Amino acid sequence: MVAKLIDEDPEQAYEYSKIALRLASRVAAVREAAGFAAYANQKFSEALAEFRAARRMTGNVELWPVMADCERGLGRPEKALDMAGAPEVAKLDKAGQVEMRLVAAGARRDMEQLDAAIVTLQSPELASNSVQPWTARLRYAYADALLAAGREDEAREWFAKAVESDRDGSTDASDRLAEMDGVEFVDAFEEDSDEAPAAVAGAKAPAGDDDEPWVEDEEGVEEFYDEDDEEFEPEDDKG
Repeated sequence: MVAKLIDEDPEQAYEYSKIALRLASRVAAVREAAGFAAYANQKFSEALAEFRAARRMTGNVELWPVMADCERGLGRPEKALDMAGAPEVAKLDKAGQVEMRLVAAGARRDMEQLDAAIVTLQSPELASNSVQPWTARLRYAYADALLAAGREDEAREWFAKAVESDRDGSTDASDRLAEMDGVEFVDAFEEDSDEAPAAVAGAKAPAGDDDEPWVEDEEGVEEFYDEDDEEFEPEDDKG
């Protein structure tokens, strides 16, 4: 249930994870799921504790990058960089190593080391023409770092490459690219109360069920009458 809700309703997923922890706190998968639920809600200290517990139970290093990102979330980018250089990284699969690279680059940016962040992201995976599950995110991060460093032409090129590889819409690269090109998207169906159409002069709203009908005399003066009257005669002006 936590895995199903974590993208659609992270708060509800977090509540379910707390229930699961009360029932099966000694199950590694439960601790890991609880960690991701807390992580999705930016409860980084709690997430880190759960990830550490899951890692102790399994001895698996696959959570190492997200644990490092929790350190970033806690305002400790230096700790995240230490983890990026730890022996555990060599035990990660390719996807995990790319994720670790992304975390390390983010830590560099946290420390306002933009040039170092750019260099961190330069890798064989970035230069490869083959599209992997991580390709779009890696290219996007590289483009974003270039833009932050003021290298707009290069950034536009890499945002375009991110769009080409983003087959499942995991980034907003297309929006960023359009923004750089000065393209604005307008929702034609969006209602704007501040720009409601002006009433046409002389137009009258149709009478509702509870409204009295109206007519206009030759001088444009509204007169009201009872529909049950057989004959309508305007009242004389007694003013």
